[in-house]
Amino acid sequence: MNKSHTPGPDQASRSATGMSRRDSLKLGAASAVAAGLGLAPSQQAQAEDVPPGPPTAPWTMPLTVMRPKKPVAELNPPPTREAGPKEAGRAPHQIWGEPPHALYRIVVKEGQHSFHPNLPTQTIRGYDGTFPGPCIVSRYDEAALVRFVNQIDPYAVGFGSPEISVHLHNLHCASESDGFAGDYWGTLRHGPGLTRAGNYKDHLFMNYYAGFSTDPNGVGDPREALGTLWFHDHRMDYTEQNVYRGMIGSYILFDEIDSGNENDPNPQALRLPSGVGTYDQVLMISDVQFDASGNMVFNPMSENKGHLGNKITVNGKIQPYFRVQRRKYRFRFVDASVARFYEFYLMNGTNSEDFQYIANDGNLLEAPLTMNRVRLAPGERSDIVIDFSKYPLGTKLYLVNRLAMKDGRGPEGLVSRGTEVLRFDVAANPTTPDNSRVPERLREQPPIDLSQVTKRRFWEFDKKNSMWAVNSELFDVEKPAAVIPKGSTEIWTLQGHGSWFHPIHIHMEEFRILSRNGKAPPPHERGRKDVVALAPDERVEVLIKFRDFTGKYVMHCHNLSHEDHAMMIRFDVV
Repeated sequence: MNKSHTPGPDQASRSATGMSRRDSLKLGAASAVAAGLGLAPSQQAQAEDVPPGPPTAPWTMPLTVMRPKKPVAELNPPPTREAGPKEAGRAPHQIWGEPPHALYRIVVKEGQHSFHPNLPTQTIRGYDGTFPGPCIVSRYDEAALVRFVNQIDPYAVGFGSPEISVHLHNLHCASESDGFAGDYWGTLRHGPGLTRAGNYKDHLFMNYYAGFSTDPNGVGDPREALGTLWFHDHRMDYTEQNVYRGMIGSYILFDEIDSGNENDPNPQALRLPSGVGTYDQVLMISDVQFDASGNMVFNPMSENKGHLGNKITVNGKIQPYFRVQRRKYRFRFVDASVARFYEFYLMNGTNSEDFQYIANDGNLLEAPLTMNRVRLAPGERSDIVIDFSKYPLGTKLYLVNRLAMKDGRGPEGLVSRGTEVLRFDVAANPTTPDNSRVPERLREQPPIDLSQVTKRRFWEFDKKNSMWAVNSELFDVEKPAAVIPKGSTEIWTLQGHGSWFHPIHIHMEEFRILSRNGKAPPPHERGRKDVVALAPDERVEVLIKFRDFTGKYVMHCHNLSHEDHAMMIRFDVV
């Protein structure tokens, strides 16, 4: 069993790569097979989803735009390397020197949220009391310190836990700021990874490239830059409930290559569509279950297959619309659902439109791909660029999910029509010239060098006595399943079993997929990743390094019911 702890010290056109529309459709189909989603027509016809929820009128409200949160001038009390007197008892920050470039204060609290005008206002628990929480925009080599203040009543009732542990998925950062599952805390109780409860906890995000500690210049490898990240709760045994109730937010990183400026004169800059909240949009997608009266519900005593909603929300709204100009936009998709997989299509009438696929799990590919679908498992991200200049004023396009799920076992298959989740209204010509572009080359990837491999490990994901397990063992928060020397390079084999899908997430470092069932991964998965969706009985090999930091980290299934029911391991980097 998971070790529990009690109060007190408890602890058609061609792409930049030269592919035709036919090639891009083949790529989409090949990707589906490689991801375990090869679907015959009979499977499409028989695909089922959960019963529909209460009626809601479509397209009655605009998309909530995620705009950058403003930093604060100071924090009181000031941040310190060691935990402050009223701070949760964390380990000292592994790096401490110059003051952080930016300071942020995020209050975790209850708030009132409207998913749709036809439904009652709901009580959520979120970062700054909103659903979703704020968007932090930062840059490489500019450290950000984020103070999370827990104002949830320690005696709060209802599903979810008043204790929290915040994980920035998947920043390369020190263990004490990673949101270890056992590092949960509130004003009265705390987990076994901390020494005391507290009013707040400071997370220091150095925003360094991986490999900085062994780089003679102390910079690291810019080829390993991250772009689209998100943060969410990671409290042991309650991650699913806390995330479902609203504890999600976004975090964007830029550097001189992906600079966030489409007018950047730097010749190295990609000049992708820019302006977070303007032409660069975060789309956080999560599904919510509503009862017949329109109230958000969650049954923690239900089977641990994985919780599915009957309404899909985009940035916390059901079927919003978004007015766009006739120019290019960058969209950062985040699957913030606790169990649901998606496959999105951009529909113009009955036509599925192509777009440029530029990043997987927030990591830019070496070159853009022309695709007509975005497939996401829980925790995964994808960045795409849509050029709306191709469409006349007045055009309405729809983002449609065609992947059905009737329970947490995994995708059932594709349905012919699907669910429209977001409408794009081509409403105006550009107010300024569109100088953005999608260049033929994006970000170079580090070479895969197997000669550096120091060890191989094998991990099986299955059930044990109706509990989810890894290598037939349940999660032990105080005992590492692996102890890894810092600087190691390893190959991990991830093996699924039975008829279940498991999206596997590894903290601390990105990995490269070497093979799926002995075959090369599809093109969109050949960059760096931090989540890999294991199909039933699938075997995936990944190459991963462990650099720069030490401490305790986890690997787990990102179907969060599976994680909370023990499909997680602790590994220590020493």
